[in-house]
Parts: sequence; structure tokens; C-alpha cells
Amino acid sequence: MASPTHSRPPAGSAPGPGQSWAAPLASGPLQAMVRLPGSKSLTNRELVLSALADGQSVLRAPLRSRDTELMIAALRALGARIEELSAEGGSPAALRISPDGPVAAGEVDCGLAGTVMRFVPPVAALAEGETRFDGDPEARRRPMGAMLAALRELGIDVAGDGLPFTVRGRGGVVGGPLTIDASLSSQFVSGLLLSAARFEAGLVLAHSGERLPSLPHIEMTLDCLRARGVDASAALEGRPLWTVQPGRIAGATVDIEPDLSNAGPFLAAALVAGGSVTIPGWPQRTTQVGAQLEELLPLFGARCERTAEGGVPALTVSGPGVAGIEGVELDLGHAGELAPTLIALAALARTPSRITGIGHIRHHETDRIAALARELSALGAEVTELEDGIQLRPARLHGGLWHSYADHRMATSGALIGLAVPGVLVEDVATTAKTLPDFTGLWEGMLALHGEGGAA
Repeated sequence: MASPTHSRPPAGSAPGPGQSWAAPLASGPLQAMVRLPGSKSLTNRELVLSALADGQSVLRAPLRSRDTELMIAALRALGARIEELSAEGGSPAALRISPDGPVAAGEVDCGLAGTVMRFVPPVAALAEGETRFDGDPEARRRPMGAMLAALRELGIDVAGDGLPFTVRGRGGVVGGPLTIDASLSSQFVSGLLLSAARFEAGLVLAHSGERLPSLPHIEMTLDCLRARGVDASAALEGRPLWTVQPGRIAGATVDIEPDLSNAGPFLAAALVAGGSVTIPGWPQRTTQVGAQLEELLPLFGARCERTAEGGVPALTVSGPGVAGIEGVELDLGHAGELAPTLIALAALARTPSRITGIGHIRHHETDRIAALARELSALGAEVTELEDGIQLRPARLHGGLWHSYADHRMATSGALIGLAVPGVLVEDVATTAKTLPDFTGLWEGMLALHGEGGAA
């Protein structure tokens, strides 16, 4: 790994790319309300469906982050007209999407966004002509073979076996039965399902692998499809099978929920610092993986309570402080994106922890298991790296440089450790802009370091 530049930003400014950030210590129990922007997972799914719909759509309160900006740029290149609508009269800012295409895009920049590199190629397959996909250097290491093999099985001409690759669309996709091994990412399944209603014969998609990670994300995809009138179903007994019938995708007005996975570090902060953190807008019903925090955090010693702020549903988490954090034994196979936050909590616990079922997170923005083990060990933690997880024993941690590996969840995990451990310096904290712009402002606002900020 190349040595980063560990320059500090000027006082009072947000750290830029490549700059390190001194993670603030908690000076006492919290009493904070943190208003989070919209879900990346929902925003990018709804953007794709809006670009394929047979009418205009409006997404209200969508996330605007690097991942969603890359998706917007990709879909615009494929022919969709996407306009920004300003917030007026108490209404949130919105995006208006008018489908027109798909047409061959020429070039698509995936950045480090898994949703762009896995959701957009089937859209490009519906166009006539070539669309070349590439992204950040780190993105070239992320698995794409299953998606590209699936497109070839569907009769699409694809050049390449990973980024960069080129999709040569023929103006349509026949569809029909298809088998895929999605063991490395549920996004392979979601990416095919999102476009499948536009295939001539729809899609009957079977999973052939031994395991299927992050099943809730596939349920989210099906939920989004059904809400737009698509006949989409799942049969999960035995070999998983998903069926999408050909037909129209309706335009819609969609309110995007707050990102519940991004809520994880903030809610976990209540356990580390003590006191409470409230996330307003917490939905009563949702398919987001982050909803599992309401059941997982109490295992570490938290108390979770459904509340209301000004008539808006909210979740409040109260915690004991770092001395009261309990170790856990968890299988997080269906909630891998929560693992970095929960492993950081476990590293601060007073009893041992074992977190497994997360072998697939070795193929995210970085090998998250190896990265977490390496960074925690460097700060004095007693860590054992497992093939599909991590084991921790209580240890006294000390400060030091926490590498982010261009991974937003690694950066936020370093911030969480830094609440209890003096001298933690998070390298390239600006990588959090991938899914959560102004993370440092929200974090410092929660701690009341800069007035209200993102908290109240």
C-alpha cells in the first residue's frame, strides 16, 4: 500500500482527500439527534428503475454522494434526463427522471460504486452499441465475473472479465432462464432483476452457489420492483429462484428513507460514550439491512426505543459507556455491511467476541476482514482473523494511524474507535463522501464540537 499524505486540514475546515483527521474523543455522555441523508441502496435502485420506466419519476430526498452522482452520470450517459428540483415550501430537494433510451453511453465511470458496476451493465445491454465501463484502481479488484458471465449467457457480447469491460448491446435482451453464482455479492442478483422487466421474456434467475450473502438487499430490490407494478417473486426453499415477468415499469414519486446502515456508527457511539443518540425518520417498515441494528445493538448492551420527534418516527439508542460494552457471538451473513461498525464495538468490549458469516466482505471496497484485523492489531487489539470472520479478546488499545483503504466503512469504524481511544488519526476520512457527505461535520456535531452541526 502506498504511503498516504498525512497532512492535517486547517482548523475548522473539513479534511480533503488524502488528509488525515484526528478522531475526537467523547468528553461525556451524548444527547444528540443526528439527521442522516437518504439511503444509497434505495437511491441507486430507484434511479435505475426510473431510467427504465415508461413515465416520469420524482425521487424526494435522495442521497447526493459520490456513489449516487456516479449513478446519475451513468444513466444520463445512457439517455435518461435527470433534473434537480430545489426544496420548496418544506418539501425536500428532489430529482426528476424522464426516461429516454437506453442508448449506448460510450463511457461509464463506476468509481468505486458496486451498484454502478453491477446495476448498469444490464441497462447498457438494452441499448444498441458499445458502452465501456471502468473505475477507480481499487474497483478493478472487485469481482465482476458472475455478472459478465450472466450477460454472455443472455446473448450479450461482452469484452473483458472485469473492469475495464465493454458491453455491446443489440437494442434488447431476450431473457428467460438463467443460473448465476452470486456467492461473492448479492448485487449480481439485484442488477439483473432491476432490468429484467424490460427483457423480452423477463427473467427466471437461479442461484447456484453454496451461500447467498446480504439477502435483505435482494428483498429490497424486489420491493422496489413491486412498488412500480412489476410482477416479481422469490422462491427461497432449496435453491433460491427469482422470477420477473416482462412488462412495464411504472414511473413513480418515491420518498427515499434515511440510510440506516450509515446510522450504525452514530448509534454505536451511544454505547461507547454513554448517553443517547436519536435518528429521526426511522421507518416503521423497511427492507434496509441497517434496520437490524435495532436488534443487534442490544446484544452489546444498548437499549433501543422507538420514539417520535415532532410526529416523525425515530429510533433512540442509549448505551452504558465503553466500560459496559458486552462481547458478542454473531453470524452476520445477511448483514455484512454492518460488520465494520460492530467489529469496532467488539474491539472495545469487556468480554470476547466472535463475528462470522462475513467472508463476502473480503470482496467489498477492500478486504474488510483483513483490513480490520490489521488496523485493530496496530492499535493493540488481540485479533484473530478467521476465513469468514474475526475473533477479538479484550485488550487495552492505544492511538495511532488508522488506514481507510479508500473504504468509507473503514473510515467510520476508525472514528468510532477514536471516541474511546486517544490519538486515533483516520487516514483519508474524505472517502466517507462515497455514501455520507460531511461525515466529519455530522460526527463532530453529534459531539457538540461545532455548535449544532448535524445534531440537536
